Amino acid sequence: MRSKILLMTAIATLFSAGSAISQDKFADVEITSQHVSGSVHMLEGAGGNIGVSAGDEGILIIDDQFAPLAEKIATAIGEIAKTPMKYVVNTHYHGDHTGSNSYFKEIQGSTIFAHDNVRKRLANKSEHTHNELPVVTYQQGVTFHFNGDTIKVMHFPAGHTDSDSVVWFEEANVLHPGDLFFSGLFPFIDLDGGGTVAGYISNVKKLISMLKEDTKIIPGHGKLSNKAGYQQALNMMEETAAIVWQQKSKGASLDDVLKKGLGEKYKSWSWSFINEEKWITTLYNGQ
Repeated sequence: MRSKILLMTAIATLFSAGSAISQDKFADVEITSQHVSGSVHMLEGAGGNIGVSAGDEGILIIDDQFAPLAEKIATAIGEIAKTPMKYVVNTHYHGDHTGSNSYFKEIQGSTIFAHDNVRKRLANKSEHTHNELPVVTYQQGVTFHFNGDTIKVMHFPAGHTDSDSVVWFEEANVLHPGDLFFSGLFPFIDLDGGGTVAGYISNVKKLISMLKEDTKIIPGHGKLSNKAGYQQALNMMEETAAIVWQQKSKGASLDDVLKKGLGEKYKSWSWSFINEEKWITTLYNGQ
């Protein structure tokens, strides 16, 4: 019995230590805010960029980063407007976009909206909690009439994941495409989460065709951008995909393609999470 108690104590200590480490990891993260257009603001911190609609009717946010940042995010939102939190929209299921769901649902009283597959994938996580699950789910999309804007949430299939939504603020002329846009960066395409390279590129083409020349874009990751920046990202993806797929079609192995690389032109797109090696691997395996 004593040995069992000691074992349980050790396990509890490990979990406590892990939680402390997780908190320390985000201790120095600062949530910064910038006005985008109309009622729309953008928050940056760690993880996916957060879109905010702030006005007399309340607050709607798009994504909510990691759980340890929840209170910092709430404080940053409070500096934009003092109206109540109403809604959270998840653009997909990844933890850097859904991590603070529980906080905004339980503490702030928000209703969480997401595509059906977001709820399914979060519910299938062994460590999930009920409070983090979206309350309202949809197959194709949903429209909010909120803070003087028409906010259209639209599902796009088989791109970054199989649970992707993009958010279009009609009056403000702002798009938040979630992780269907990594501004100035090689994108992460989650092949294990239902994403596909061809689908990602196809979705980006469709989105660009919807944009005006002066549309502002809150990317899933990276700095605030526009149609020209999105087009540059599309060009990069199509060009690098062609480089990799041409070699693969001639029988080159992944190692062969990695050794050859993409060339100096694309060095600036590499970053800490998706470097050139990971991007080539994604293109090779995702054809």
